[in-house]
Amino acid sequence: MTVAPIEGLPPSCYYFHSFISPAEEEQIIKDIRRLPESRWTALAHRRLLSLPSNLTGSSHDILVDAPLPTYLDPIVARLKDQKFFEESPHRAPNHVLINEYRPGEGIMPHEDGPAYSPITATVSLGSHTVLEIYQKTEQGEREAKPTWRILQEPRSLLVTTGDMYVHTLHGISEIETDENLNRHNIVNWDLLGDGDLYESGRIRRQTRISLTLRDVVKVAKLGGAMKFITRGRS
Repeated sequence: MTVAPIEGLPPSCYYFHSFISPAEEEQIIKDIRRLPESRWTALAHRRLLSLPSNLTGSSHDILVDAPLPTYLDPIVARLKDQKFFEESPHRAPNHVLINEYRPGEGIMPHEDGPAYSPITATVSLGSHTVLEIYQKTEQGEREAKPTWRILQEPRSLLVTTGDMYVHTLHGISEIETDENLNRHNIVNWDLLGDGDLYESGRIRRQTRISLTLRDVVKVAKLGGAMKFITRGRS
């Protein structure tokens, strides 16, 4: 398996179009759907699930030490094989944020923050999306319009680290149909697995589940994490 860097972006950003199989995608979606509705956090424009737990502490930067769900084992194993997390504190992802986006839903441009080691691995399930990448101005603010667009296919992997993680912001527009899909407007066009599907230049989104795997720097056993929670409330 070869994960290719995306040319034309700040280093380092990598894309692989078929990181998991259709059967694996189907099984992971089924396992996620089995989780009770009470586990999800409903937001205005999407819903999300933080596993193995939400981050705690006064700065929401501490993870309670617990394993990731076993249905993510194939993904974690392949990430280890590719050595993407080789330089992170735990040398593997220890947290996954599961976001569900319906057509017309998205997320504002943002950074991932200092709670995590500077590497993010995102696997898309069920649908494509277009990730918009914004550069920072000299004042540290984001530019008004995105500089690049990355098309994330179903079952694909997108990894951001290095300069790409530190010096850019990313978001997803709240639209139902993505347009202007071509090699001039999609920076990873030549890395797509099924470019013919997008040759018309437009495609409607379906419900997408994204798995964002990261390495939380601060990890505590349950008792230790409760101490931090107590201090944050005092």
